[in-house]
Order: sequence, then structure tokens, then C-alpha cells
Amino acid sequence: MSRHRGRDRQTAGAWRDQILRAGALLIGCGIVWGCAGQVAAVAVATSQATRAAGSADEAGQAAAAIDAFGFDLYGATLTSNGNGVISPASVVLALSMAQAGARGETASQMDAVLHSALSSGGSNGINSLDQVLAGLSGTFKDPAGKDHQLTLRIANAPFAQRDMQLQQPFLDTLASRYGAGLRLVDYRNDPDGACRAIDSWVSDQTEGRIPKLLDRLDSQTRLVLVNAVYLKAPWRKAFDEAGTQNAPFTRPDGSQVSVPTMSVGLDESRYASGTGWQAAEIPYINTSLVMTIVVPDDLAGFERDLDAARFAQITSALQTTRVDLTLPRFKIETKSELSSALATMGMPLAFDQDRADFSGITTQEQLYIAKVVHQANIAVDEKGTEATAATAVVMAAASAAPAQSVTLHVDRPFLFAVRDTTTGAILFLGRVVDPSA
Repeated sequence: MSRHRGRDRQTAGAWRDQILRAGALLIGCGIVWGCAGQVAAVAVATSQATRAAGSADEAGQAAAAIDAFGFDLYGATLTSNGNGVISPASVVLALSMAQAGARGETASQMDAVLHSALSSGGSNGINSLDQVLAGLSGTFKDPAGKDHQLTLRIANAPFAQRDMQLQQPFLDTLASRYGAGLRLVDYRNDPDGACRAIDSWVSDQTEGRIPKLLDRLDSQTRLVLVNAVYLKAPWRKAFDEAGTQNAPFTRPDGSQVSVPTMSVGLDESRYASGTGWQAAEIPYINTSLVMTIVVPDDLAGFERDLDAARFAQITSALQTTRVDLTLPRFKIETKSELSSALATMGMPLAFDQDRADFSGITTQEQLYIAKVVHQANIAVDEKGTEATAATAVVMAAASAAPAQSVTLHVDRPFLFAVRDTTTGAILFLGRVVDPSA
């Protein structure tokens, strides 16, 4: 494909005029606090396209695609390490914004790696899923009638070079499918200021749990597509803090470590077991949201055959029962640059500055994905779960009935998934091999 280079740049004012002629609106200017107290003004443009209505069926199709991608990414990034956590939903949402402007073989490769997440549900699946997940937040009563707040916030924010000419269908997609306006920054003349603006937005969206996502950007950057997920969810039945005691946890090499271990009797849990594994669900205050714990006899062996289909078999086997559960408290944070993993998974063209085709975003310059930065963290204690994730796609110009009680002692390596049971969407997915690490 031909490169689109050497064209005269428009002034910011001319760019705004072009946006207005194309049917988008410049809707305001936000003040963003940067590092060392610096302040930057960030203009925001958005298309006139309205947010599309969602549907449950389309949301379920998109969730299935996200889960399939999530286990692919889990295998490519986490299984050779120790503790780790990723957010499949965050990575797919950020990448699918880029895919909306991909064309030709670049689009085909991204579609395959993302398991057709963007096209699932007639291209409205991502939007439908986003709206379903937004509905999980609210105030809910525990079994004793006490109110608790559950917060799940998912936000998307594209940060574009302020004088770049963007294709109108791409702007319409950002507005109608992602509810996102375009934030205008100046990578060419002030890449550090643009980086601070993006990090500030991520910090705000994650309640300060991810204060710095990006290390640096350069003057070749043209567009950064950012997604952030924030979850604060109390358990439906909290663990008794007085009952937390140090207990042994066996690590993969057979050694043991003593870690603070919580215990609870769950009357409304679901449990299943199979050859070499046990699994249970811990419901949050909004019982549509759960943490699924899978405890294999041999985590490494179990992971070799783990994919979305096998995980779905496990969750479909879960039956309502009382579970007497012990679970170590844990905190995990993982930060990764995913370009190599994603290229190996089957989308190398997107990262090839000579052959990437994102002409659906702009024809002013040839864009390619320079890096995909993903950071996630999760803290699980007696009260519930607080977890955040952020993903930045940096695009540069080329130069059943209750059964008898069962007991599950989580005293060896395990994996976990925070998921919405309505759609099946996995928000956070990870493994714990040493809670003391």
C-alpha cells in the first residue's frame, strides 16, 4: 500500500473547521493536571453520531470473543511467570478502537486475534457489552439488609494529534460504539505534555491506582487509544476478619509459605469438581458479578489445555451448594508491553510500520501500532475486591438445587476470573502461585 507522507500540516484552527464540516463538534476544553503540578488544556472533539442502543444477545457474543482472546493472552503472557493479572476486556476495548480504522489484511489479522470481537453482534457487540457492564454498578443490600455500593466504571478516551485529519466514519464509530470523544493534544511539539495528559486521565479513571501508565511518548506519536476499568466490589457475604489466620500455602516447587488466609461459609455459592481440579464462585453484592476460583492439583499442567471453551465447561458445571471456603488474601500488579505477544498471536501487520493499513483512521499519514501498554492490579481481602486496568494502544506515524456442604481449601496455586455471569464477560483474569510475593 502507498504511504501517506509529506503532506502539509493543517493548523489547529483549520483542523477544527474540517471536523465541523465533516459533522463532528468541538465540545469543550478540559484542564488536566500533569506531573509536577503542570497544567495542560485538552480540547475535546466528538462526532454528532449518537450512542447506539445495545442488546443482550449482541453483548453475549462480544463477551464470548473477549473471553476467547483473554485465555489466548493469558497463555502468551502469564503462564511462564509467577503471580499475574490481566484485563481481557480492557485490552480488547482498546484494540478494537484501533481495529475500527484498520483495513485489508491488517484488519483481518486483528479480527482473527480478537476473535471477531468488533464484528460480534453485527458490529454493535462491544457497545452492547459496555452498556450491560455499566448497569452492574449501584447500591445493593446484603443478606442482613445493609446497603453496599458496587462500582464498575469502564471508560474510553482517544488522544489524537490536534492537526491530524481523521476519517468521519472512524469518529462516528468512537461516538456510537464507545461513547468516546476525541481529546486533542500535540505530540509533535510537546510529547511529554501529551503523555502527562494521558497518565492524568488514567489516574483519574482508576482512582489513582494506576498513576502512570506510559513511560514516554515521542514526536512521531499521532494517536493513543486508551481504555480504563475500575472495579470496587464488596462480597455479598464478607469474610470475618477475626477469622483470618496464617496458614500454609504450597508453591509450585513444593515449598510452603505461611500467608494470611481468610475463611467463610457461603450458603449461596456454586461449586464443581473434576479430574484434577475444584472450582467455586464467590458472589459480590450484585450477584451478577462473581469471582470464580479454579484450584488445580497441578497448575502448569492444567494451563497447558486451558482455553475459553474449557473454562466455560467448568463454569457450566457449577452447582449451587454451601461452600466452606478458605482463601489467602492477595494483591497482584502486572504491567506489560504486549506488542510481541500480540504479533505472535497472529496480528504482526498492525505493528509493521511499512505495511500496516489504518487508512480508516486517517490518510494524512501512514499509522502503525508502536506499542500496546497494559497494566492491571487487583487486591482481594475480607471485604471484597478492588481492581483496575488500563490499556494504551500507541499509534505512531511511520518514519441447580442445594447439595451437601463441600470444603475447598485454596492452599496451592490457583487461577481466578472476575466475570459477569449475565454475559460471561471476564473483566479480570489471573493466577496466584505465591500470595506472599
